[in-house]
Amino acid sequence: MPGYRRAAELPQVIPVFPLDGALLLPGGELPLQIFEPRYLNMVDDVMAGDRVVGMIQTKGGDRSRPILARVGCVGRITSYAETADGRYLITLTGVCRFEPGEEIAISTPYRQVRARYDRFENDLARDELTLAPDGVRERFGRALKRYLNRRELDIDWETATTAPLEPLVNSLAMGLPFEPAEKQALLEAPDLAGRFEALTTLLEIDCMEDGDDESHSVQ
Repeated sequence: MPGYRRAAELPQVIPVFPLDGALLLPGGELPLQIFEPRYLNMVDDVMAGDRVVGMIQTKGGDRSRPILARVGCVGRITSYAETADGRYLITLTGVCRFEPGEEIAISTPYRQVRARYDRFENDLARDELTLAPDGVRERFGRALKRYLNRRELDIDWETATTAPLEPLVNSLAMGLPFEPAEKQALLEAPDLAGRFEALTTLLEIDCMEDGDDESHSVQ
């Protein structure tokens, strides 16, 4: 995968894939099954080029052409397979968030926008997050365990307590069944520390009516 270091190195005009409830974060991996003809066309085109797609949610408007959310995330296709019945199975690896600017008038069946990356250039730095004090980690671990228990979900706690915090936070933010607006809030958090705080808060809000006070520390 190309090592983009500056926003200027990213494609300035990108195809967008509006999909509510799907969250892609920088450094995260999002598997997708593509079957709609216009997006099969989109994948064909980007595979012949820079392999970049802008994942983005919507905020109402005409159902056939909804209004795009104010922030999305550019991903690069890092895995690709075609099924016997013509579907594409792809994985997008998140690169950098973007704001959708001018929509380009084109004849392709999918939409394209001029992407603005200026606010999110730090996404390309891939700095590792250091989280302290321990009380913050304990709060997160307690909220996560209560959330999982409440929803009868499971997690490998041994992996969770030893995994680097950035992939752990991003995988939980992308994978847990939050509402689209909550996923958008996680995407729009200013940085990884802000995302960690937002994720912890969402877990706590979900469990506010849960009397279970079990705790588990995630290091």
